[in-house]
Order: sequence, then C-alpha cells, then structure tokens
Amino acid sequence: MEKTNESVEMPEMEMNFADALDEYLNSDFGDLDEGTIVSGEVVKVDKDYVLVDVNFKSEGQIPVSEFTEPDGTVAVKVGEKVDVFVARKNEAEGTIYLSRDKAKRMQLFDKLEELQEKDGEAVGRIIRRIKGGYTVDLGGVEAFLPGSHVDLRPVPDMDALVNQEFDFKILKINRRRSNVIVSRRVLLEEMRSEQRDKLLETLEEGQVVQGKVKNITEYGVFIDLGGLDGLLHITDMSWKRIKHPKEMVGLGDDLELKILNFDREGQKVSLGLKQLVPDPWENIAEKYPEGSRFTGVITNLADYGAFVELENGVEGLVHISEMSWTRKLRHPSQMVKVGEEVEVVVLGVDPEKKRISLGMKQISPNPWDVVAEKYPEGTVLEGAIKNITEFGVFIGIEEGIDGLIHVSDISWTKKIRHPSEVYKVGDSVQAKVLTVDKENEKFTLGVKQLTEDPWTQVPAKYPVGQKVNGVVTNITDFGLFVEVEEGIEGLVHVSEISRKKIKSPSEMFKEGDTIEAKVIHVSADERRLGLSIKQTKEEPARASGGKSKSFGGDSVSAGSTLGDLLREKLEEAAGDALAAAEEEEAAIAVEEAPVEEVVESEAPAEEAAAEEEETK
Repeated sequence: MEKTNESVEMPEMEMNFADALDEYLNSDFGDLDEGTIVSGEVVKVDKDYVLVDVNFKSEGQIPVSEFTEPDGTVAVKVGEKVDVFVARKNEAEGTIYLSRDKAKRMQLFDKLEELQEKDGEAVGRIIRRIKGGYTVDLGGVEAFLPGSHVDLRPVPDMDALVNQEFDFKILKINRRRSNVIVSRRVLLEEMRSEQRDKLLETLEEGQVVQGKVKNITEYGVFIDLGGLDGLLHITDMSWKRIKHPKEMVGLGDDLELKILNFDREGQKVSLGLKQLVPDPWENIAEKYPEGSRFTGVITNLADYGAFVELENGVEGLVHISEMSWTRKLRHPSQMVKVGEEVEVVVLGVDPEKKRISLGMKQISPNPWDVVAEKYPEGTVLEGAIKNITEFGVFIGIEEGIDGLIHVSDISWTKKIRHPSEVYKVGDSVQAKVLTVDKENEKFTLGVKQLTEDPWTQVPAKYPVGQKVNGVVTNITDFGLFVEVEEGIEGLVHVSEISRKKIKSPSEMFKEGDTIEAKVIHVSADERRLGLSIKQTKEEPARASGGKSKSFGGDSVSAGSTLGDLLREKLEEAAGDALAAAEEEEAAIAVEEAPVEEVVESEAPAEEAAAEEEETK
C-alpha cells in the first residue's frame, strides 16, 4: 500500500518544478531589449573588465577603461549600481554585451534634446581648433562650434579661446550620426538685446559711463557699453596729437568715458575720453604770449618742420624755415631728433585753430644783422673759396654765411666761361662788397670792382677818326673782331671792310692777321668800339688825286665837274645807307644767334659787353 501511494505523488512534484522554472526564466529576461539602458550591479572589478549583473543568464563584461578617470583611478566598486547600455544579447548562449560609455552618451543626448526643446543652455569647454571652428566638450559628447558663432564680432586670436568654458545654445542634434552643433553668438545676442534695451532707457548726452575696449582701428576704438557699442574717435582720445589709438589703450581695457552724442533711433553713441579732463588750450594766449621763451620736447618730425610738446596736450610747430638763420635745411632731422629737449620762442598763437607757431633760430641773434653792420657796401674783404659753380664762386664770410662772386663780376674785359678757369676751392680771394640783402639773405661780392673799368678810358684813348692797329681775334659773317689792346676789342662791320661787296670777311682775312683801321664809333657805356678798314684806304686815294677844292665843307678834286660832285655824294649816301642796313642786320644776327654759337665762336669782349648790356 505504501508503494502505491508514493507512485501517485511523484508526477505532481515534477509538474510543479517545470512551472516554477518557466516562471523564473520569464520574469528574469523579459525586459532586456537591445539598444536600451538598464540598471545593473557591479559584481566584480577585474584588471581588464568589470562584471555587471543585469539579471541575465550571465553577467555582462565591460572594459575597465570605461570606468577609469583621467588620473588613472577606477571609479567603481563591487556592489555599486550603474546604468549600462544593452548593445547585444544572445539568449541561446546566455551571453550579453554591455557599455557604460554608450549609456552615458544616450543619457546625455536625452538631456541635450530636452535642453534644446526648452531653449536652455549647455555648459561646455572648447578643447581644440578645427577647420571652420572649434570642438566643444559638453561633458562626454563632442559638439561643433562654427567660427561664425563664437562671438558677436570676429575674434582676433582664435587660439586664445581653447580650454575656456562657456555657455552654449544647442542649434542642432543628430543622434544617429552623433552630431551636435552649438552656438555662443546666439546666446550673446540674446543677452546683448536685453542689456541694450535697459541701456537705451538710461543713456543721455553728457553722461559718464563705463565701457570695455572691444576693437581698435586706425580711426578710433569701439567700446562695449554693455549691450551697445560706442565709438571713441581718435580725435577725442587726447588733447595732444596721437598717431594710433594703440598708443593709449589696449584690447579689454576698462575705460571711463563721456557720451558726446547719442542717436537713440540709430542706436549710435559717440564717446570722448579727453573731455573728462580740462582743455589745456583754454586761455592759451595768456599762458604762451608771443615773444616768450619755453622749453619743450620734440614729439614728431615732418618734412615741413618739427612738433614740440610744451605741456601735456599742447604742441607747437617749428617750421623748417624757423630752425636756423643760416643753414638751408632739407629736413628737420638735420637739426633735431624725436625726444630731444629744445628751447623755443613763441611766434604766434591761434586759439581757434589750436595752433602755436614756434621758432628756434630766434633764440640767438640774426647773424645777417651783424654782417650788414660789419661789412657795409664798398668794404674790401678777403676770404677762402668754399664752393665753385658755373655761375660763380662762394666765399666764406662768417659762420654759416657765404658771399657770392658772380662770374660776370670776376673781370672787366676777360670773358670767363667757368670760374674754375680762374680759381679753385681753397684759394684766398680779395673782393669788394656789392650788396647785403638781409631779407633775402644774399651777400654779393665783386673782384673786378677792385680796379677801374678800362672802358672808361677807351673814348679818350681811341677817339673817332684815330687810326689803330689790332689783331683779328674772330671772324663772323657780319664782320671782324679786332683786339686793339688786352681786353679791348672793336668791330669792323662787313660794310666797313671794302667798297666792294664781299660775301664773307673770311675771304680776305684770317684770325691772327694784323690790320689797320679807323675809329668810327666809340661808347664807354655801351662798351662798343666801331672800326673801319675801307676809310683808311680812301684817304690816301683822295690825297693822290691832286689838289682839291672846298665845296660845302668837303674836299673836291681839282677839275671835277658839278655832275662828278653830285655823283660822288650820291654814291657816298648810298654806301652809308647800305652800311647802316647791314650793321642793323648784323646786330639782329648777334641778338638772335644761339648761345652755343656765340660761345663756340669765342666772341670778343665788345660783343659780350653788348649782350650783357642788352640783358640788363
């Protein structure tokens, strides 16, 4: 009986075990889906792996690197609860693959999407520069920050933002591609708009405000007033002249400024820095009266002069012409340099234009006043030649003052083409003072004025009608130049060479020939001596014709009829008229002849004197 009862109870026990096993398996593994995040418990921390129990057939292995901090420590312990991502599971084999990093990324993406929906802000750190912008770490997810969304204005130094932490707006999220795009500019624009609205309600002209230097240009500085930018122009930075705003401010500087002009509608603000201190140009004429002496510092050099700072914000100009009495400066750097301290005299003050004219040479007496008193006109002095030019020589008179001996004042009679024919640098020369012009700073001397002009004696030595002997020095188409003594030449016009018409005087004469001629014209003022060869030959011819009779004051040969007499007078009148015409043509030819031709022909002193007189 007992055996029978035992056999009946066995099937009931086996049936309960199967139901219990099925219930156990269904309750443990029914909620683990791939691609989800589940909570698990750390059961073991190995050297390479961390085992996490997620109520599966077996524990999941996660690389220990996913729990390792930057300093190398493993930030997890046995028994600790962690969220993991179910990457893949195999129920047949009872294996499961987990990831803590993916779980954290999915949780972070969920948080970022929530922030994006709520228009919130995410904190991130710029970790490196890349093409087109930056990479930002949002606490485990790397996001892209475009360069145009870094700031409201272009950033001068892009590298300076690396490793800095900022708040960002999330523009776009692509979970599938793990892409996130953020912007800092959008956040700044929102903040700026709020600040601008508040600032516009309080700003007014004349108000003193605080601002930060945001950008520096050649013409001024842009100041961030907290929601609105204002312009500080270079002319409103300092009462003194500055070349560039960088001389006074740098990026990021905090400044106190005054609102000069405010356009509420256009949202434009003009700022001033110098207006916070008194204008040093007030009562400037009283502080710097004309004729007073001051000491200043050279601040800048220009082609036209030097700027001298008399006090902070007050500069005057020393024109290049007011630097030296005697030196002809090409540039102020020949006298002064920047930073040098100089003594100046106030020449003029213009308060309206804020200009002060200064002089340096006025510190010492004008040497031209001394020279004018020391060397009046007519004084004979001696000095060394400092320079020779084609128009004359310069003689050193006093320190910085030279006297000019013009080439025309070297000799009365000798024609000098270049002063170097007579002098050389360093020669000691005696000369007479001709003029001293203090206003134009000209000092002229003469050598020939030390002796009497030989032409003053010519009319007495060579009166009209006198016969002279001379040497032919030059032959031209209009006549011969004959030297009657050293430096004194006369002209025999072609019409006075012979009764016969000749084409060119060179047919009958050559240079160096000695001739006899008669003086027919002489003028010391015009420096001209007119000679005639034909008239020296007519007198012997008339004398050999026999006795003559007086008729109207002229000598007439014996036996001459009235017709002969009339014919002779007509011929003489015609000859004189022809001679006058030819002489006029010759004079015109001389005047119109090129300078080179006259120089090459070595025209004698008489022609040179005539040309000089015409020039005067």
